[in-house]
Amino acid sequence: MTVSAAEARRLALAAQGFGSSPRGRVTTDRLARTISSMEVLQIDSVNVFERSHYLPLFSRLGEYDTAILDGLLLDPHTPATHIEYWAHEAAFIPVESWPLWQWRMRESRERNERPESWLAQHRKLAHELLARLHSEGPATFSQLEGKRDQRRGSWWDWSDVKTALEYLFEDGVITAIGRTNFQRIYAPVADVIPHHLLDNAVDKPIARRALVLDAVRALGIGVLTDIADYYRFTVAPTKIVLDELLVEGAIKRVAVDGWTHRGENLDAYMLSDATVPARAPKVSTILTPFDPITWNRPRASRMFGFDYTIEIYTPAAKRKYGYYSLPILMDDALVGRIDLKADRKTRTLIVRSAHWEPRRPDNAVERLADIVRRAAAWRGLSSIVVEDWGDAAAELRRVF
Repeated sequence: MTVSAAEARRLALAAQGFGSSPRGRVTTDRLARTISSMEVLQIDSVNVFERSHYLPLFSRLGEYDTAILDGLLLDPHTPATHIEYWAHEAAFIPVESWPLWQWRMRESRERNERPESWLAQHRKLAHELLARLHSEGPATFSQLEGKRDQRRGSWWDWSDVKTALEYLFEDGVITAIGRTNFQRIYAPVADVIPHHLLDNAVDKPIARRALVLDAVRALGIGVLTDIADYYRFTVAPTKIVLDELLVEGAIKRVAVDGWTHRGENLDAYMLSDATVPARAPKVSTILTPFDPITWNRPRASRMFGFDYTIEIYTPAAKRKYGYYSLPILMDDALVGRIDLKADRKTRTLIVRSAHWEPRRPDNAVERLADIVRRAAAWRGLSSIVVEDWGDAAAELRRVF
């Protein structure tokens, strides 16, 4: 079976929840269902325009009250429906999926029990921190650490307390019940995860099968490396699972026009009962760099012809597109990128740069202007300033 490149794009966007949700008030239930279509909601600390985990919901649902999402994901006073773990990268996952990740936590604990491991050499500190969380209640690493008289280096230079907490987090011994000032609020897993989930660990082969199938469902269509990357699995065991799912009839193997490597067609996979949408979604929006549509750069290039690099760590003089440019999605095409900055003191949205891709709709400028207006309104910014960097910015300057 062969799928056209356009059909592959439509499958991917529909699987990720684009174009399927009517406009209107965004409720907790709608947010939860949209997160479910992605399976994971990646977290990132950059806050130039808005933190990354807020943006995928705006991309799919439009303007919504982020306090509702905070209540769903970050409220330490309500029972957890989603929890943080290393799924893809640091991400929110449904708490009900906890049993599917316990094999990875167990493997992490086994590594950290080796005498040469950092945690084994700092076991006394780890036990003390865990005991404090049990006796004193949830806390951030700053609260557990207290004042540091001096830092050894840059802001990313972690203390032993922070390092120990991160290892315990990876081991599934502690978890985060929320965040404050973007710091995790740590608590023992036994105090947060319902016991029926803690006591229901799934064997690794069964768990990996379920997660690989989830990845296929979330992607809509993908090649082996796409599917393995979704949860940061290695390729070889993912291929074994895909072969098993093919035999069972849960998925099917297809070819996609133009998806080749060294002149050979790449095998792609999709659910056996998946239906290709008849048309592209009617959507005009921006994406975070850590949206599942764009987080896998080779996939974004193969599917959308969109070559994407975040230029945060590129010296300013060498940046081509901007510090933190966001992909622009119109219907089933990534038509450009835009670098936004929220000046919260002056309530101004600054378009620092905007660049078009070679192909875009005839009404792309009007649609991009509408995206910018909606982004400003969503974040409570009352004015818009467009700086002079990029061909799309030049056209936007004539609008604003």
